[in-house]
Amino acid sequence: MNPIWQTVGLFLVGVGLSGAIAACTNNAPQNPGQKSNVEITLVSYAVTQAAYEKIIPKFTAKWQAEHNQTVTFNQSYGGSGSQTRAVIDGLEADIVALALAMDTKKIEGAKLIQPGWEQEAPNGAIVYKSVAALVTREGNPKNIKNWEDLAKDGVQVITANPKTSGGARWNFLALWGAVTKTGGDEAKALEFSTKVIKNTPILPRDAREATDVFFKQGQGDVLINYENEVLLAKLKGEVLPYTVPDVNISIDSPVAVVDANVDKHGTREVAEAFVQFLFTPEAQREFAQVGFRSIDPAVAAEFAKEYPPVKTLFTVADFGGWDEVQKKFFDDGAIFDQILKNVSR
Repeated sequence: MNPIWQTVGLFLVGVGLSGAIAACTNNAPQNPGQKSNVEITLVSYAVTQAAYEKIIPKFTAKWQAEHNQTVTFNQSYGGSGSQTRAVIDGLEADIVALALAMDTKKIEGAKLIQPGWEQEAPNGAIVYKSVAALVTREGNPKNIKNWEDLAKDGVQVITANPKTSGGARWNFLALWGAVTKTGGDEAKALEFSTKVIKNTPILPRDAREATDVFFKQGQGDVLINYENEVLLAKLKGEVLPYTVPDVNISIDSPVAVVDANVDKHGTREVAEAFVQFLFTPEAQREFAQVGFRSIDPAVAAEFAKEYPPVKTLFTVADFGGWDEVQKKFFDDGAIFDQILKNVSR
């Protein structure tokens, strides 16, 4: 089995609900001055696991020292979309840290998270960032350096279907914004995006399948991926040839307390404290060490050599937010469906 594709398709590799990090099997106080233990469930997507396994012990030690109370974390990691569905279907997460705000909004729509959660944490609840990266074949034989190269004749692009993949939505917005955020109009963006999709031989259902197609099946000349996934693969010994386009989208990942569940479990105080802890320099360094761009300017400066500067960086807010994006681009009959109708397969 090729270790490259094992490590690259990281964020969609499901990991079952794990055991406690701060182990304590007795829920009764351990001494007369100790409070009862608290159990928290964190639901996130897979590539965050390496960071949270370092952050959680730091938080539990701090909480123990300040409150004389043991906090136990159950952790569940998997694809952001599948994790979202699991929470809506009954996985009683106290905290969700998902790949995109649209997934968190789905949980809000299920009445589990109260509106306004974006204002309940610093930085609009965006806890770290990434950007899109172009992973190429060894030696980059097609000389792919930027978005415009994906529209050239003879270049095969691998990306998932944005109708079914949250990660692929970021990819598509990056393509569209590469035109509209650099002086081009929407007609040119449509023309460019259509050329790129025409160069896409298949549209896998999700990023994991897209990664398998590129590495395991050997299809395509370039894979659109997250920068953080490439950097995490590097930490595991797999150095992948890639480039970060200097016109790019800020892939912003939020964190939120699941109101209905923390109120049911009596865990709001601890859950909210953990969310706040994620924005401290101590936690931000752990995110930066596994491939995420820190939202703390001082921490970002510490790791500047690991993250090439992006000349033109735009966000989903520049497109009107996720509700507008979904309606304009990805709903049935919207722009992406129109592109597919114009692409012969």
